[in-house]
Amino acid sequence: MQDVIQWLKDNGNLKIIDEALDVELEIPHVAYIEVKKEDSRPILFTKPVNKAKGIEYDMPVLMNIFANKEITEKIFDKHPDEVAEGIGELLKLKPPKTFKAKLAMVPKLFSLKNVFPKRLKFRGECQEIIIPKEEVDLDRLPVLKTWEEDGGPFITMGQVYTQSLDGSMQNLGMYRLQQYDSNRLGMHWQIHKDASHFFDQYQRAGKKMPVTVAIGGDPLYIWCGQAPMPHGMFEMLLYGFVRNKNAQLVKSITNDIYIPRDVDIVIEGFVDPEKMEIEGPFGDHTGYYTLKEPFPVMEVETITMKKEPVFAATVVGKPPLEDKYMGWATERVFLPMLKPMAPDLIDYNMPENGVFHNLILAKMKTLYPGHAQQFMHAFWGVGQMSFVKHAVFVAEDAPELEDFEELVKYILNRLDKSKILITQGIVDHLDHSSKKQFVGGKLGIDATGDEVESGMEALLDDSELLAKMQQIDSNIVALKQYMIHTRNPVCVIAVKKERSMRELIKELKVLKSHLKVLVIVDQANNDITDPYMLIWRVVNNIDAQRDVKLKGFIAIDATNKNSMDGYKREWPGDTFCTKEVLDRLQQKGLIDIDETFIKKFGLLPF
Repeated sequence: MQDVIQWLKDNGNLKIIDEALDVELEIPHVAYIEVKKEDSRPILFTKPVNKAKGIEYDMPVLMNIFANKEITEKIFDKHPDEVAEGIGELLKLKPPKTFKAKLAMVPKLFSLKNVFPKRLKFRGECQEIIIPKEEVDLDRLPVLKTWEEDGGPFITMGQVYTQSLDGSMQNLGMYRLQQYDSNRLGMHWQIHKDASHFFDQYQRAGKKMPVTVAIGGDPLYIWCGQAPMPHGMFEMLLYGFVRNKNAQLVKSITNDIYIPRDVDIVIEGFVDPEKMEIEGPFGDHTGYYTLKEPFPVMEVETITMKKEPVFAATVVGKPPLEDKYMGWATERVFLPMLKPMAPDLIDYNMPENGVFHNLILAKMKTLYPGHAQQFMHAFWGVGQMSFVKHAVFVAEDAPELEDFEELVKYILNRLDKSKILITQGIVDHLDHSSKKQFVGGKLGIDATGDEVESGMEALLDDSELLAKMQQIDSNIVALKQYMIHTRNPVCVIAVKKERSMRELIKELKVLKSHLKVLVIVDQANNDITDPYMLIWRVVNNIDAQRDVKLKGFIAIDATNKNSMDGYKREWPGDTFCTKEVLDRLQQKGLIDIDETFIKKFGLLPF
């Protein structure tokens, strides 16, 4: 994969746009719409410009590299399940007891020599052009501004290479980088990440921390950067395992960090532990803006690149996104690593509209009472699984985890309030729903048992139930019931919120014979006929300890929170496209969308 563009032409149905488009909003909007199509394709923008700064860039922008499952599998050169099988075999290796067994193990051990990165003593293709410190200008790179309210342009597919203070550990992470000016970047490594842990070491020692950021090269580098490797393990080991060949690394020009020889662009610098700067806001992969917050600043020492570099970028916002397919590969590859701590786990799925860390579905063999609850605690206590907010467990007789409609029926027929666990734990840095940053409610559902006996006492049609509710509160403006033939139908209502929903839930208890599961969302920007986006909204917006009530019926308050709810943090806004940009792109024939598409994916407010 030396020439990624040619490879994508041959293998990925690469879409090429030769019209000059702005790195501010225009290019990201085209990519954002493309990735939501069923036949999504990677896109090469050959003429990026920055109209505000009067810049015509001399390098193309490549987006949607992981455009679909087929191309993701081709990038791996195998199905991710095959990678998982190999990892599973390694985890089960035992010392051979016979000479014959030793001989049988030789090929496996011999192949492991390809796992370890190889450090080269010469410069790589990524260092064909070297820009010295006095000539560094980040404006030479077509850094994108995706959303109107973003704090500035952001590098969104940067491979961030760091190492521990003593040099014994190296890490590759994929963190966004805000461009402040010509030679400074905001380093958004979240508090729980390895790079942040390394930063703490340098901060305590009072030393500047070297950082090298790579862009482009083999797309598998990008995937490795977001892979949830165990603490202290260099992600390039995973690259070697998947490719069955050593990652070839070269030393950075100005520090001792090694990076792949064949990446397109390298940005080298250091972070001064004494300097912090406000980073953000940024429309993130949760579909919400992450708010302004102080983060370390990288001061750039040099930029190196290939003679004809390609600038790789991704677009984030509301699902579905490119991370749907990257996350699918991660989910498959890392299944064997979950099984040692949950040996009766059969499979798991992290739906993209659950924003991965907000929802996990797991299938397991249940061997004794409380087994599912045991799994919940195990998941919430291990690595990046500890950030999962909502976990639903089903038994081995459940439908396939990607057969969502049948799976939901299975779960609702087994939903029992006595088997719902609500607790507290760590939550992702980007989670906005919790009362306090980093710590919030967790919800686990044990749906592994038999179907519950009792169903709805008196099912009403939507219009009749809505009329009864509006007699209680006229701010309830819409209602739709789902899965009415299951033991636990789901009733979704949209409200004009003028008070705490805790009060409304109490008042609606007079209708408990007509309700099993009640979900409340704001009227604004929610289509209650669209279950895909409703799931996205609900799992983003709830803190289980505050927003899930189990008395009378199960009630879930998924409205935006404010002071009426005792919520004192700033509630972030949705990521919305800029209408003028969409109209302009539509007129040029670069996108083809209608009102149905716009509403389905929440592109504009409504």
